[in-house]
Amino acid sequence: MIRIAASILSADFARLGEEVEAVTQAGADWIHLDVMDGHFVPNLTIGPDVVRAVRRHTSLPLDTHLMIEHPERFVQAFAEAGSDYISVHVEIASNVASVLDRIRDLGKEPAVVVNPDTPLERALPFLDRVAMLLIMSVHPGFAAQAFIESVLLKIRQAAEYRAQRGLSFLIEVDGGIKVHNAAQVAAAGADVLVSGSGIFATGNYSATIAEMRRRAEVARKKGIE
Repeated sequence: MIRIAASILSADFARLGEEVEAVTQAGADWIHLDVMDGHFVPNLTIGPDVVRAVRRHTSLPLDTHLMIEHPERFVQAFAEAGSDYISVHVEIASNVASVLDRIRDLGKEPAVVVNPDTPLERALPFLDRVAMLLIMSVHPGFAAQAFIESVLLKIRQAAEYRAQRGLSFLIEVDGGIKVHNAAQVAAAGADVLVSGSGIFATGNYSATIAEMRRRAEVARKKGIE
């Protein structure tokens, strides 16, 4: 099943609650929240209080992507704020495994993230302990970037690795996903498509999400066949 995760980084923050309610009613499956600290990436975004506020406006799973240094200091705060999935980067440090275990101990779903230039091999040691692998298809830090086509190979490799090892982690892809390329991302093996401007910059959230899902599911079905 394809899941569409609406990334609020591209929403109108002046009316964030309304935007979250709108994409919830429009058929999004998850709400994706990008947390940036101005150190790991050159931008500064939201903290646990915003996650807590978003939680009040939707019953959908909250998918919190930590683009921060020292995530071990903050995972509890984001868990308590209402996050369901919490993602940390393999590039952060040497304690990735312990952070992932801490997320699970908090009753949340741990996920590991690889940047576009990071080999998939960096994530392999963690894939038997996570609920999800997040593959970045743009360089993290800013919204509305173009999809990096070379990442499709990494998605295929992750899907092949999962099948060969009999693992069940979801494959999420984030960055530059819009209606026109949803099919090729899903065909490569993605289960969760994160879209920010691809949804929020359109005039009709419902129509956009429905068409993105339709194209992705058709492509996935053909791939399975």
